[in-house]
Amino acid sequence: MDLEHQTMETFLRWAAEIGISDSIDSSRFRDSCLGHSLSVSDFPLAGGRGLGAVRELKKGELVLKVPRNALLTTDSMVAKDQKLSDAVNLHGSLSSTQILSVCLLYEMSKGKKSFWYPYLVHIPRDYDLLATFGEFEKQALQVEDAVWVTEKAISKSQSEWKEAGMLMKELEMKPKLQSFQAWLWASATISSRTLHIPWDSAGCLCPVGDLFNYDAPGDDSSNSDGPESAMLTASPQATSTTNQECRNNGEEAGRVAETQSERLTDGGFEEDSNSYCLYARRKYQLREQVLLCYGTYTNLELLEHYGFMLEENSNDKVFIPLETSLYSLASSWPKDSLYIHQDGKLSFALVSTLRLWLIPQSQRDKSVMRLVYAGSQISVKNEILVMNWMSKKCGSVLRDLPTSVSEDTVILHNIDKLQDPELCLEQKEIEAFGSEVRSFLDANGFSGKTVDFSRKTNRMISKWRLSVQWRLRYKRTLADCISYCNEKRNHLLSTQDRIGDL
Repeated sequence: MDLEHQTMETFLRWAAEIGISDSIDSSRFRDSCLGHSLSVSDFPLAGGRGLGAVRELKKGELVLKVPRNALLTTDSMVAKDQKLSDAVNLHGSLSSTQILSVCLLYEMSKGKKSFWYPYLVHIPRDYDLLATFGEFEKQALQVEDAVWVTEKAISKSQSEWKEAGMLMKELEMKPKLQSFQAWLWASATISSRTLHIPWDSAGCLCPVGDLFNYDAPGDDSSNSDGPESAMLTASPQATSTTNQECRNNGEEAGRVAETQSERLTDGGFEEDSNSYCLYARRKYQLREQVLLCYGTYTNLELLEHYGFMLEENSNDKVFIPLETSLYSLASSWPKDSLYIHQDGKLSFALVSTLRLWLIPQSQRDKSVMRLVYAGSQISVKNEILVMNWMSKKCGSVLRDLPTSVSEDTVILHNIDKLQDPELCLEQKEIEAFGSEVRSFLDANGFSGKTVDFSRKTNRMISKWRLSVQWRLRYKRTLADCISYCNEKRNHLLSTQDRIGDL
C-alpha cells in the first residue's frame, strides 16, 4: 500500500470518528466515513481525484453530512487555542478572510499536534489562481482586461499579506509560514475551497466535502471536464442554499429522492442538524463521478478565484473594447452587460445598444426606442449594419493580439510536450519550438542547456498553459462571433433580395 493511499485511509477513518458520513446512519461505519454512497476515485479526464457513486443515487438525496465540529473555521480554531484567540481579538481591523488565512497557517505550524492534521495533509500545496501568476504568465494572457484583473489580484494579495504581518509575528510563527508564498497558499486555499456558512463571511473548510469536483450550472446531464483540483466551494462570491431557504421551498432538511428533486443548489449548513449537508444534484449511476456546483462564473472569474477554467463554459463572457459614445448610449444597461456569449452570439444589451447607436439620432423616435428596449429588430438595413460592424470589430481585435488562434493551438501543443515527464530536451530540439516557448525557456535559464524542470518551473508551466488556454478560448469566441454575424448578415441580405424580387 503506497503512502498516499495510507494517509487517505487514515483521513477517512478520522473523518468517521468525528461524525462525517455519507449515510444518514453514521453509526454503521467506523473504518471510513465513506462507503454507503461515495468512494474516493480517480477521474483523470474530469478533475482528477474525486468522489464516485458506489450505488445508484437519486436526485436530491443526501450524499454527505459534515457536523459543525468537523468544519475548519476561525471560530473552531480559536476555540481550541487561547494564544490564537487572544492575538486575533487584538486585530479587529483585519477582514474575516485575512483572519481565517492566518489561522490556517497557524494551524499548519502545529504539524501532527493539530486536531485537523489528518485533513491538512491532503490540502494541495500549489494553486493556479491569478494571484499566483508571475510576470511571464500574466503577460501571456495578452488581453488587456485579463492582465489588469491579474495585476489587481496580485496587488490585493500583497496588501492583505502586509496588513496581516503583525498578527503573524505576534503568533511567533516560523519565518517560512510568514512569507508571501505561504500567504498565497493560505489565501488561495480559502478562495478556492471554502463553503458558505451563515456565521462567518470567510466561510469554512469542509473535510471530505472539498473532494467533490465541479459541475457548471446547466451541465447536470453529464460530467464536467473540470481540471485538476477543481473542488466544491462556496466562497463569498459563490452561492449556497441555507436551511431557511430550503424551508422556504417547503423542504425539510435531510429529505431524499423526489421530495428534494427541486432543490435549488447542492447543499448548505443546516441548523437543525448542526451540520453541512450536501445533496446529489441529479441522478447518478454506479461508479459515476458525483459532481457539485458552486456558482456561475466566467472563465476569467474561475481563474481568479479557483485556478482553473472550462473549455466549454456556457456562462463565459467575452468583452471587447467599444467606442466611448456607445458606452454613454448604453446607460440603460450596465457596462458589464455588453458582452459576447461563448458561442459567439451577442448579449441582449450589446445588440440592443448597437441597434440604437447605428441609427441616426434624428430617427430615434418613441417607436424606435420601444423596439430597442424590447430587443426587437429596428429594420433589416439597421440589423445588417449591426452585424457588419460587430464582425469588423471582432476581426480588428483579433488582428491586434500578438498571436492567432492557429499559433496558440501550436503553442499549447508545445507546452504539452514540455510537460511530458519523460522529456529531456537538447538545444537543437528547443530551437524547433516557437518564439514564445523559447522565450519561456530563456526566462527560466534554460538557454543553451539540457532542459530538466524543477517542481517550481513545472508549476509556472501549468500557469502559463492556463494563460494560453484562456486567450485561445477568448479568440475562438471572437472568431465564432464573426461567423455568426456574417451568417446572419448574409441571411438578411438574401431575404432582402427575395423581397425585392417580389
